[in-house]
Amino acid sequence: MKIPACRTRLAATLALVLPVLVALSACMDMGAKTPGAADGAVLSRERIAEIVASPDRSSADRTNDIRRKPEQMLDFIGVRPGMVALDLSAGGGYTTELIARAVGPSGRVFGQSAPRPADAAPRAPAAAEGAAAPSSSTSQAASTASSSPAAAPARRPSPEALAERARNPLAANIVPVVRRFEDPIPPEVASGGLDLVTLMFNYHDLGHMGVDRAEMNRAVFKALKTGALYVIADHSGRPGSGISESGTLHRIEEAFLRQEVESAGFKLAAQGNFLRNPSDPRDKNTPDPPQPKDEFVLKFVKP
Repeated sequence: MKIPACRTRLAATLALVLPVLVALSACMDMGAKTPGAADGAVLSRERIAEIVASPDRSSADRTNDIRRKPEQMLDFIGVRPGMVALDLSAGGGYTTELIARAVGPSGRVFGQSAPRPADAAPRAPAAAEGAAAPSSSTSQAASTASSSPAAAPARRPSPEALAERARNPLAANIVPVVRRFEDPIPPEVASGGLDLVTLMFNYHDLGHMGVDRAEMNRAVFKALKTGALYVIADHSGRPGSGISESGTLHRIEEAFLRQEVESAGFKLAAQGNFLRNPSDPRDKNTPDPPQPKDEFVLKFVKP
C-alpha cells in the first residue's frame, strides 16, 4: 500500500514548513510589541475614574477637574496604554500628566512649549488652561497685589513645570519639549511616530501670537500614524468671528478651526459636547451673567 509513503512525505513536508511558521509567528509577536506602540485596549471608564481619583494628584489639578471634566475628556479621546502622544502648548501640564498616567509606563507623552525669543520682553504667564479672564474687580486687586513686595511669584515656565510632574513615578514618561509651534514634533517621532496629539484650549492663542497654523497642522499630520488622533478643545466664538477675537475674548469659531485642521488632510471623527453651554452669549471672555464658557472638543483622525 502507498499510505506509509504518503505519511513519510507528509512528515518531511511538515519538518520543513513548521520552523518557517514558528519564525513568522515570532516576527509577528515582535512587531506587535514594538516599544512605544499602543499595546492595550481603550481604557475603561472605571480605569479612567481610578486615574482621576489618584490620591497623589495635586490639589490644583483636582480643582481644575471641576471645570475640565477629565473623565469625560479621557473617555472621549479614547486613550490606550502604550500610546506615544504629544500635548501641544502643554503649559503647566494638567493635560500632559493625565495622558501620561493613562498611557502608562509603556507609553510616552511629549509636552511641547514654544521657546521665548531672546529679545522678547518678559510677559505675564498665560492663564491656566481654559481659564476665563477675572472680573474687573479681581483684575484691579491683582494689579494692586502685583505692585507690592508681597506679590505671588510668577508661574514657572512650562518645561520646568513638566519636569516637576515627571518626578512623580506615575508620570515619569513625560518628556518636556521646547520647539516652535510650526515645527513642534521631536525628530524621533516626526514621521509617523505618534498615536495621539492634543491641543487643549490654546489653538485660539496661535492667532494673536502670529503662528503659521497651517504649517503646524501639516507637521502634526506627518507625525501621526495612519488612523491616529488629533484632539482639540477650545472656547467657542460666535459665527463669522473666525480667529479675530483670539487676543481679546480668547475664543475661536468652531467652524473656522475645523476648516483649518481639515485643510491639512484630517477628517473629523467625533464631536464632544460635554463642555457645552448654549446659554453663553460668547460676546465676552468671561460670560455675563457669570456662567461656564461654551467650549467644544473635536476629534480628528489621520486617514
